[in-house]
Amino acid sequence: MKNKFFALTIVGGKGERLKPLTDDKPKPMVEINGIPIIAHQINWMKFQGVTDIIFLCGYKSELIFNYFGDGSKHGFKAHYSYEEKPLGRGGAIKKGFSMIPKSVERFVVTNGDVLTTQSLNPIIKMHSKNLSTATVMAVPYPSQYGIIESQENGLIKKFSEKSRIPFFINGGIYIFERSIYNSLPEIGDHEVSTFPKLVKDKKISAYYSNDFWTSIETYKDLQEVEKKLQTGKIKF
Repeated sequence: MKNKFFALTIVGGKGERLKPLTDDKPKPMVEINGIPIIAHQINWMKFQGVTDIIFLCGYKSELIFNYFGDGSKHGFKAHYSYEEKPLGRGGAIKKGFSMIPKSVERFVVTNGDVLTTQSLNPIIKMHSKNLSTATVMAVPYPSQYGIIESQENGLIKKFSEKSRIPFFINGGIYIFERSIYNSLPEIGDHEVSTFPKLVKDKKISAYYSNDFWTSIETYKDLQEVEKKLQTGKIKF
């Protein structure tokens, strides 16, 4: 029997910056080349060996269910955790725990609007080696402005659009141990409440990735990913 590999994905975002595309759908259901953002993420998850996905639902959750159903037509088993009132990302993750079998000690958690080509295996390896309760995938901070490089006399050598600044940010992809449960808030954000506690306890790690990663926040983000997929530069 195939071992089960669980992932929880947060799909209740309203995506205010993508209006009017999100007037009638949650942000992860906005399409890239005719396929919802979250479906691209799930293709990546399946390639990593994920068998069961728990959708942490909020805004217009019925559209997530209508698209994926039980997951069988899409090659995985789907589960749904519904919020009656907004719980915040940390609260949503904690509520979703009830759907993870007690035998499962480790699982993936993602924001439903992020896409990457990074393999999970090296992240899990480092997570295990460090005996961490949580491991965060860290990604280079992308500048929203063009960067100018010049000589000492002021002559410009180069313009760089979308350059990576030499700092890393939280990529919204995590490996969690079941033991994180008591550190999660009932209502609130895990990044604000849980992660600082784990830092203090030395139980959280960062895996630095230089593979493709993006968080879909704007029309420009959508267009850039669409172009990369169409030209074959990336594949989930």
